[in-house]
Parts: sequence; structure tokens; C-alpha cells
Amino acid sequence: MATTPRKRAPNLKAKPTAKTNEKKLVAEGKPLTDKQNTARKNGMAERAAEQLKAYFPEVPTERLWIRQKNKGFSTIPRTLPIAMEVIDNLSKGQPAGHAYFGLWCRAPDSPLVVIQNPLIFASEAGFSGERAVDTWRRRMKRLKELGFIRAKKGVSGEFHYILLMNPNIVIELMKREESNNIQEELYLKFRDRIMDIGARGDIEAAARIFETKGKDAASPLAG
Repeated sequence: MATTPRKRAPNLKAKPTAKTNEKKLVAEGKPLTDKQNTARKNGMAERAAEQLKAYFPEVPTERLWIRQKNKGFSTIPRTLPIAMEVIDNLSKGQPAGHAYFGLWCRAPDSPLVVIQNPLIFASEAGFSGERAVDTWRRRMKRLKELGFIRAKKGVSGEFHYILLMNPNIVIELMKREESNNIQEELYLKFRDRIMDIGARGDIEAAARIFETKGKDAASPLAG
């Protein structure tokens, strides 16, 4: 006697969507793929456009600064405000965060900044008077000491060619090296932001650099 095959119960477990997988990776502190990062940026842009239309419908776009339309923009790390706070905290009496911000604003979508006229950079960092450039140079020396920049001499002096280091890696190396006393509150804020923007890969890169250099090396920040 033939038996009727049993029907399998439908699988009610929802299949994970791309958005679900993305949220899981972010929650676990894992880096997103390039495709996931692109999709996330597109989603954020669409949501921002909808919110702009909903909450500020009366403001014409001509009065807004929109990167895709307006001229004169620079690409900066989203952790830059925290990096500036770390810098100022470690440069008591001579805060260098604003000078660091000025460098990023002058970077031509490249980590190399060429300084032809130090007076302009000093002025944009908020320094004036006869000793403006000297004051700015002291701030630049502090940025170099902390590992946020590297510098080569040129016609404008000691800081003619500036290489902007990845601030995420610099801060993580500082914490691992324990040579600079970063406030725990600042470091936790930094790590939270790293997770939020999906930049866990920078933390992993810093770990590899630290392991390669070793604790007995001169300084991972200098190598």
C-alpha cells in the first residue's frame, strides 16, 4: 500500500536580510564589506533627504551647502572631532586640535599636504600677530610628537610636506602602547564611534602594527 509523503512544515524562520546582516556585524564590532558600506551610505543619504524635506521644507537648497553641488570640499575621518579632543587633552596649555583640523581641511582628498605659506595655516588655526607662525609651528611639533602627522623639510621650513596619518590607528596605538595617557572616557567615546561608523578594520590594523613592532620597539607611532 502506497504511503502519502508527509508535507514538510513551512519554514517560518525569516531569512536574514542584507540589513539584518549589517546590523549584526556592526553590533559585533566587525568591519562591513565595501558593498555593505556603500548600501549603508546610500540608506543614510536617502533618510537624510527625507528628514530634510519633512522638517525644513521652507529652506531653499540654494541656502544649503551640498557636497554634490557646491565647490570646495574635503574628505575627513568621522572621528576627527574626537581626535581633536584627544590632541587638546594631551597638549594642555598649547591645544593643537584646531591646527590639526586646518590640515585636514586643506588636504586635497589625499593624506599629503604641501604648505607653501605657513602664515595662512597659522591664521586659519586662529593665531595672529608677529609670533603667529612660531605659535603654529609649536602646535605642529606637538602633532608630530603625538604621531598624528609626519613632516619633511622644504622651502617653507620644517613643516613643508605634511603626511596626515590615520587618526583612528594613531589613537588605538596610543592606547596599546600606553605612552600617552588618554583619558578612559575619551577612549571609550572613540571606540563607540568606531563601531558606529563600521571602522573596526582600523582597530585591527593598529593591532597588527603593534604586534609587528613589539612592545620593545622604539615606538609603533614612529614606525
